[in-house]
Amino acid sequence: MPVSIEILINVTPTETRVALVENGMLQEVSLERSSHFGFIGNIYKGVVSRVLPGMEAAFVDIGLERTAFLHASDIHTPGAEPLPGEPPPVAPITSLVRENDEVIVQVIKDPLGTKGARLTTNISIPSRFLVLLPGCDSLGVSMRIEEPSERQRLQSLLTALRQPGDSHGYIVRTNAENADEFVLAADMAYLRKVWESIEQQLSSSRPGDCVYEELSLPLRAIRDHLQEEVDRVLIDSQQEFERLQDFTTRFLPEWSHRIELYQAARPVFDLHGVEDEINAALHRRAPLKSGGHLVIDQTEAMTTVDVNTGGYVGHRTLEETIYKTNLEAAQAIARQLRLRNLGGIIIIDFIDMQNEEHKQQVMSALERALERDHAKTHICGISELGLVEMTRKRTTESLGRVLCEPCPVCAGRGALKSADTVSLEVFREIMRSSRQFEANRMLVVASPQVVDKILDDQSTVVAELEEVIGKSIRFQREEQYTQEQFDVVLL
Repeated sequence: MPVSIEILINVTPTETRVALVENGMLQEVSLERSSHFGFIGNIYKGVVSRVLPGMEAAFVDIGLERTAFLHASDIHTPGAEPLPGEPPPVAPITSLVRENDEVIVQVIKDPLGTKGARLTTNISIPSRFLVLLPGCDSLGVSMRIEEPSERQRLQSLLTALRQPGDSHGYIVRTNAENADEFVLAADMAYLRKVWESIEQQLSSSRPGDCVYEELSLPLRAIRDHLQEEVDRVLIDSQQEFERLQDFTTRFLPEWSHRIELYQAARPVFDLHGVEDEINAALHRRAPLKSGGHLVIDQTEAMTTVDVNTGGYVGHRTLEETIYKTNLEAAQAIARQLRLRNLGGIIIIDFIDMQNEEHKQQVMSALERALERDHAKTHICGISELGLVEMTRKRTTESLGRVLCEPCPVCAGRGALKSADTVSLEVFREIMRSSRQFEANRMLVVASPQVVDKILDDQSTVVAELEEVIGKSIRFQREEQYTQEQFDVVLL
């Protein structure tokens, strides 16, 4: 089935959002806020603030709020060539950097939660069709270009285009499939100019300075996503529209006619229900068209996805019903991972199937659905417990972590203590306070739900408690208290 893609760009003074819509369904959302721009791709002159031999890593000050993390495996070591089939050798961190050393580093992961950014000294600068690798002699072609003849053609073009004395390496990106010599040469020239500019910046910059800043979100979206399948790009800002036109005229002239200024009264993110889809992606539960649903929980260690049939009973046998639900869930899970930008370890609990062929078909459906994901994924297969284990590369915070914050009432638990539980805590606090302090009366201040629960269902307990402690107890409703809050005041 041919894929039709639209890119919708919504720009406001405080936020820029980009939505990737495939066949009328939202697949990916990216956003940048003026209060916090992402750092991935930025190049800094940093200074090593601390070396940790036990972790084979160092902390580097690059001028951000928290020091960034540089692992020994992310430090370029010329001449350290791996053996065939073996990972590259990693030298001890103490032989690579020392405290107060100045290092040129690039951000490969944004700060996540309490962690600082992750860095590498293996600098790479992407353009439309190529990636420049300064100081590296290798030439490569993206693994996503699978046709051997096309890979050989691009490799030969790259070799021929590299100028004598050019000490940089290049990687051909997936977008370059079927690209001609002219556009590859233009990209190579552009990247050389960018690196020359960076070298000039480095000569005059101080530790902590940013010497190269990645393109803005709309320009990155055009660079990375504009391809043959994209029908149009709609942007609702005149200023950004002009910037995109200028960018495409210089680097992607054959695509400039696909960028359109959106001027309708209806917000651009109302097209295809994008705004509603974003809000739905913040919920744990994701419905399936058949009546089943997914339950998605993101924790610090991993993300779990549970598949349920719900009210779906559409097939003659239970096994067939489970199989059809799991097939639909495989497609939905791949989409939800992209939409919610979930990364790291992911555990999927499909509904148990007895038929081995059904299991293989569900796994194949999941693999096919993940092929269009721009983030690298790896499926480990079905475990002994019947769980599918997989990983998805995580470079930025998930959509939920960007748009939401922990609930101040439940402190992120996702649940509140019941009124019954809080009532019993109130009684225990009354007993404790009566033994420690002298008073004639006690006043309990609590939420209306807790006070009503005590007075309606536990008035007998209150009377017995008054008799035991020899003090009268009064209750006061406080609308501003959460269900878990209460105070016992001695009068």
